[in-house]
Amino acid sequence: MTQRRQENEAFVRHLVTEVETAEAAGMTSPKAIAIHFNAKGITTRKGRCWTGAAVAKFLSSPGTKRHRSDGEVGRTARRGGNLDRSPPVLDEAQLRLISEATIGHYDRLAEDFRGGTLNHDVSQNYEALLGAIEAAPPYGILDLGCGPGRDLHYFRSLGHDAMGLDGSIEFVTMARRFSECEVLHQNFLTMNLPANRFDGVFANASLFHVPSQELPRVLAELAETLKPRGILFCSNPRGNNDEKLSGDRYGCFLDFDTWRNYVTVAGFTEVGHYYRPSGQPRHRQPWLATVWRKD
Repeated sequence: MTQRRQENEAFVRHLVTEVETAEAAGMTSPKAIAIHFNAKGITTRKGRCWTGAAVAKFLSSPGTKRHRSDGEVGRTARRGGNLDRSPPVLDEAQLRLISEATIGHYDRLAEDFRGGTLNHDVSQNYEALLGAIEAAPPYGILDLGCGPGRDLHYFRSLGHDAMGLDGSIEFVTMARRFSECEVLHQNFLTMNLPANRFDGVFANASLFHVPSQELPRVLAELAETLKPRGILFCSNPRGNNDEKLSGDRYGCFLDFDTWRNYVTVAGFTEVGHYYRPSGQPRHRQPWLATVWRKD
């Protein structure tokens, strides 16, 4: 084998390793893998940044397929017993890019999202949060991932001291205008919240955007911002414990047992749970709503 061919083989093997690391972390599309490559400072042979099209071409090449873990070289490696790989961990650059992609999606579609969700009936979720709070009203409520401000507006209409938080500047602007509440412009992964401030946290269709490796820290921060015996309400799309960047949004889809483990370790006790939308058979209830009390 010539030196040039050896170098090419080494380059392909390195890229394949990074591809499979990205895929194991849920980044399966060529565009997502390109983001992974660029975040790691991995360039093409010509020293250029990767694009989705370039990644797709690389993935379809015979050399790449041969080096995949299910290809000829991969099978040989497994027979040799050298494929002892620990679960992949998203580094800071990957987390930042995932977050920026997800927030950017909502920034671009803010008006459409507002129009499409404004009249959704989430009264069951409101009641689940408010009915579990033991303190005397008015309550201090943090709407985590408040979006355009629909729920903030409702809580304020009841006289509660409601505050919003969202990573999308478009949503923050909408929510401030619509609810007339204070709204923090913060990313879920870099929050700065006051300690012992809220009686309840309303996380409606928001926490599923947090990668599972970051959930323990994020849930612990929510526990800290709640008063003693404060309530955390969450509603997330459920799944089979898979997570990935789908299009421009990252999603973490956990089953109930896995989600319960994360939240109880963070210092919460379950108050109750239910599936949505109500009145449907379970296979047509994609949302899992859970209510937790701070220990």
